[in-house]
Amino acid sequence: MQSNISLQGSKSSAIEINKVLKNTYMLLSMTLAFSAVVAGFSAYLNLPHPGMIVSLVGVYGLMFLVHKTADSSAGLLSVFAFTGFLGYITGPIIGMYVASGGTDLVVMALGGTGFIFFALSAFVLTTKKDMSFLNGMLFAGFWVLIITMVANMFLNIPALGLAISALFILFSSGIILKQTSDIIQGGERNYIIATLTLFVSIYNIFMSLLHILGVTSGDD
Repeated sequence: MQSNISLQGSKSSAIEINKVLKNTYMLLSMTLAFSAVVAGFSAYLNLPHPGMIVSLVGVYGLMFLVHKTADSSAGLLSVFAFTGFLGYITGPIIGMYVASGGTDLVVMALGGTGFIFFALSAFVLTTKKDMSFLNGMLFAGFWVLIITMVANMFLNIPALGLAISALFILFSSGIILKQTSDIIQGGERNYIIATLTLFVSIYNIFMSLLHILGVTSGDD
């Protein structure tokens, strides 16, 4: 009797995990497409970048809103508002690269981002490895990034800027591994939060790759 209850519980858990995984990837694909469309319109219309302060307030304000509404249907609207806003502020940056003949750099950054995401996701999905051991390294990596970013605001050293972009790629890759693992292990049951985390990681990898490619090619 007890074994039957345990078996039913594990089946129910597996169904719930698959549901979260399916909903996460479905919402992630929709938000990526939506953000790309907004970025395309923003670049095509040559809209001005809102500036650092407005961007930071908008990004972190909308992230807070997503977390506050994640357990309701309003969370879907919040996550689309967040990803759309990121698309809007990314459009002028992409437009700058395209206008200077750097369309190939944008395509390479997109391709590299896609490869990294699918490779990392496939690794966790196939091995079902518990990536919780990354918690300590990700915590340390977060503070290293914050400190180096603040330092480079005053120092403005190009080489340090490249190092920060490389660190962002490593850090975001770790987040993708950890978040995917959390879904598989049953530690993440909210697909809106999971989508937000994966989207931000993908965005950071793309922007970091674009910066590295732009600097190394002389277009940045």
